[in-house]
Amino acid sequence: MPDDDLVFKALADPTRRFLLDLLFARDGRTLTELESELEMTRFGVMKHLRVLEEAGLVVSRRSGREKLHFLNPVPIRQIHDRWIDKYTAHHASALVDLKAELEDQ
Repeated sequence: MPDDDLVFKALADPTRRFLLDLLFARDGRTLTELESELEMTRFGVMKHLRVLEEAGLVVSRRSGREKLHFLNPVPIRQIHDRWIDKYTAHHASALVDLKAELEDQ
């Protein structure tokens, strides 16, 4: 399981979130394709991809001479289940109870 701190660090940067959005829209993009969507150097995009890979959010695979990048949503889901879902479940339940109570009046 990826380290939560690495995932949070990766998600904290807007450029990395944008890269994840691009991969969500169409998976299996090359560095050149991703770079064309950003106003930064190839090296800069590579650095961001490396952080995403270290967090387990992006996986890369060689296809001939190209390296393709794919979104791995599992760490985001694990963060959701661990840090978000448990805090929202109680509130959602309380709102449902409140709605029922108000409708009974």
